[in-house]
Amino acid sequence: MKEQTRIPTSKVQRAAKFVSTGARIGGNYLKHNVKKVVGGADREELHEDNAEDIYNALSELKGSALKVAQMMSMDKNMLPGAYQERFTMAQYSAPPLSYPLVVKTFQKYFGKSPDQMFDTFTKNAVNAASIGQVHQATLNGKKLAVKIQYPGVADSVSSDLKMVRPLATRILNISSAELEHYMAEVEGKLLEETDYELELRRGKEITEACSHLPNLRFPQYYEEFSGPRILTMDWLEGKHLPEFNASNPTQETRDQVGQAMWDFYHHQIHELKQVHADPHPGNFIISDDGTLGVIDFGCVKEITDEFYSGYFKLLPKGVTDREEELKTLFYKMDFLRNEDSESDIRFFVGIFKEMIGMLGQPFHADEFDFADDAYFKNIYDMGDRISKSPEYKKARQARGPKDALYVNRTYFGLYNILNQMQARVRTTKPAWMEETITV
Repeated sequence: MKEQTRIPTSKVQRAAKFVSTGARIGGNYLKHNVKKVVGGADREELHEDNAEDIYNALSELKGSALKVAQMMSMDKNMLPGAYQERFTMAQYSAPPLSYPLVVKTFQKYFGKSPDQMFDTFTKNAVNAASIGQVHQATLNGKKLAVKIQYPGVADSVSSDLKMVRPLATRILNISSAELEHYMAEVEGKLLEETDYELELRRGKEITEACSHLPNLRFPQYYEEFSGPRILTMDWLEGKHLPEFNASNPTQETRDQVGQAMWDFYHHQIHELKQVHADPHPGNFIISDDGTLGVIDFGCVKEITDEFYSGYFKLLPKGVTDREEELKTLFYKMDFLRNEDSESDIRFFVGIFKEMIGMLGQPFHADEFDFADDAYFKNIYDMGDRISKSPEYKKARQARGPKDALYVNRTYFGLYNILNQMQARVRTTKPAWMEETITV
């Protein structure tokens, strides 16, 4: 993949890129409408043209807008297939920075080049994503992973998100008000992701708290070779999820890795009340003996007691049968509002009961087979049906607490990975979840 020798860093340069991309998208729509008049319009072709133009622009800019594209690609209900395919590339293969820009970053924070700090340092990135890229280094016989943040990413989070809003509303076909409901949460988390010193502290903290869990491993972090925009840790050998699946592992190995992942998230959510909230395949490494390595703690969601006590009361089996208790909880969680009409209440109670029943299924049994593609098809079909319903389109406003954004993303990501892994998992849950809910 061709390397980038520069990244637009000023607001003017980045705004110009967004404007030119918007113009290209407008041209794509114009071309599509002309073809529609003459009877040759293809909606999928329009999606493919737009997805390519948007991804190419965001890949050049890097940063928060590309990260949002990556996040959206994880939800199969959110985007047409053409966008999913393109935006998924942001997890692994954004165009990397050229080596002179890497050296410039090291000089800024350490006053030295990488070659002066390490015994060896790869001039080409071994992995490049939305916020930064990774190089391999060695020092005193130890293999290291060195993550370098792209220039200007941290300073452009807020302005980029403002400029990406029009593109997002058009792609997602949602209102500005609905998008705005969650933007503050997204912006806060993206700002945290650009703080590598915070990631180092959280990585060490969660690693220590989860070190007793079986079949998990974590890299050691090196503060002396890390800073605000550079993070150095152990290099973990192994396979990313697509390589692991392609190696045709035994069902026993799939289940072992899947169980380690479930246990990791269970402990974080229910014991630590903070969770690694970026469960996409690029953040995990699987060793030949079936041990799961976790290599990125840039996105961590802290869970408040108030949110926890409300959200997780929705998951126990049978909760949807207790209508009045459920309604009270829906009002507390902002799924229902005082100004809702009777028809609004009937509609939202119906769809949220369906969603809760579907998404809570893994918690309703002692073991769950995530290889059940029919289960995931039902989830995607449900999301597609709800998003197209006249009542939902009429409402056009976001429902639920903002805290749910990253917790839902965590569970969707976890479920999807376990499905790709075709794993069967003992779905452990806290003891109180077996009890009757009290609102």
